Amino acid sequence: MRRLLFAVAGLAVFVALWEGYKAVGSPDGTLLFGVRILPRADDLSMPHLWTVLQRLGRPEITGGQPIWLVVLSACGFTLGITAAGFVVGAVVGLVLAVLMQHFRIVERGLLPYVILSQTVPLVALAPLVAGWGGTIMPPWATVSVIASYLAFFPVAVGMLRGLESPSVSGVELMRSYAAGWWRTLVKLRLPASLPYLFPSLRLAGAAAVVGAVVGEISTGTRGGIGRLIIEYSREATTDPAKVYTAMLGAALLGLLVAGAVSLLELPLMRHRRHVEVVTL
Repeated sequence: MRRLLFAVAGLAVFVALWEGYKAVGSPDGTLLFGVRILPRADDLSMPHLWTVLQRLGRPEITGGQPIWLVVLSACGFTLGITAAGFVVGAVVGLVLAVLMQHFRIVERGLLPYVILSQTVPLVALAPLVAGWGGTIMPPWATVSVIASYLAFFPVAVGMLRGLESPSVSGVELMRSYAAGWWRTLVKLRLPASLPYLFPSLRLAGAAAVVGAVVGEISTGTRGGIGRLIIEYSREATTDPAKVYTAMLGAALLGLLVAGAVSLLELPLMRHRRHVEVVTL
């Protein structure tokens, strides 16, 4: 309930800021030393939020489907790609974290490259991935690879920190019980890493959505919300609210993925707290 209230409050603040700036902002934007630091507040650049909502109910084209249905279908297509990329990225991140925690030489040798991988611009990487996998993978799988590329990093780094979070006394206690590496991992390190894992998974979910949308735009994959953004952007001068309907769909898609991870977190964290109470 508290999270829901915060979400509603955040949405109300966003609406107030948008409409407030549109009411007082300059149609030409705010300039500082000749550089525009705030956007234009005219209807072409910043349509009213209710105009965007009204546009969702009108047909995409004359005689076509309502635009909300088109955006919903595109979000469903991108959601499938995002889910595949998220699962692959999360598994890769978990495996890398376990290896880096167990083998210090792997951590020292691999972690810098894991961090360095995120400095490569995605718009430059996406066409290369599409070219490498274009002959052996369908377009949607190529976009999933791009999504997993962004998703694995927060999981690997967050999970590594979580696996290293148990106290020295806890590790020594497991050793006194003659527990091997695997039993220590399952009984001590994995439960201790859950508070680090789920924030990392939420970041990975959001990153997977970004990767899927950018991948669809860069590779020209049709059917998803990324391609819809490009197509609607061509009509920005005549129908600016239409562009924002696609952007709204992409934003809601990111919230949906993060919410799904949060729903998975609730029972696992409740079970973890129950186990801690029983143990005490």
